[in-house]
Amino acid sequence: MLVNREVILVKTQAVAGTPVVPSASTDAVLVESPNWGQEGLRMVERPAIRANIGSLQHIYAGSLRTVSFDIEMKGPGSAYSASVLPEMDALLGACGLGRTVVTTAGSESVTYQPASTGHELVTIYYYQDGTLYQLTDARGDAEFKLEVGGRGIVSFKMTGHSSSPTDVSLVSPTYDSTIPPPVIGASFSIDSYSAVISSLAFSLGNTVATPPDMNQSDGYSVPQITQRDVNGSFDPEAVLVATEAFEANLRSGKSMALSTGTIGSTQYNRFAISMPAVSYRSIAPGDRSGVRTYDLGFGAAESSGDDEVSIQFT
Repeated sequence: MLVNREVILVKTQAVAGTPVVPSASTDAVLVESPNWGQEGLRMVERPAIRANIGSLQHIYAGSLRTVSFDIEMKGPGSAYSASVLPEMDALLGACGLGRTVVTTAGSESVTYQPASTGHELVTIYYYQDGTLYQLTDARGDAEFKLEVGGRGIVSFKMTGHSSSPTDVSLVSPTYDSTIPPPVIGASFSIDSYSAVISSLAFSLGNTVATPPDMNQSDGYSVPQITQRDVNGSFDPEAVLVATEAFEANLRSGKSMALSTGTIGSTQYNRFAISMPAVSYRSIAPGDRSGVRTYDLGFGAAESSGDDEVSIQFT
């Protein structure tokens, strides 16, 4: 089997416990660095007292599976609608984000913001050359990474039910051919200050709970997103305190607005990220090619409820 012959399909489930069958022609997502692992693997020990001191065979008592991968941040390349959305739409929904789609001609957009209820589920088919791993009832977490001169990347880690893999033929997927915009020409600001940064990263910080369920064949209920802590970091060039008081703002717990401005210049392939109530959690000195910088860690709080972060595609 070859590492570079792998395919991932993702489709939203309507009902928990009712998997769907993703299509290679409509549900393929272009990914990098795919991987899988086991979550909550139970191997039960049997510490019987016997004449011999060796161990008895452990008992497999269920596990969930995780699938992780990276996806480029890009739009679909054509006008947004209920059926024309970014390639990662289903995954964002299963990471606890709701969507608002605007279909006004000429100003179509889709905006993703956190939701506290109604989290979606996905079925994931992960083909490793001639083997298929299936994930059902999956939810997860996402981390967004922007680096100057690169592409926006979203790293997903999804958790769900899974049976043993099966041998199948590798499908022929149809991918969205849109080229992602480079991370240049933005207008990043924090606290109304246009900081010079090279990177911004943040995670939704989802807690994905895996409650036990004796009725299930793997011993687990549907994964639930039970808590969220949007947090991240960026690296501004150091300036005089009179210009921007980074450490004073940390000490005072100041709440500040953060915005990337619009990244990308082509309609239906642009995105912007904003956070209304950021406060710093850590600060440390850094060095970027001989220029003094700060490594700033932050948390993003709600302003009016379920609005810690907004990701808009236009």
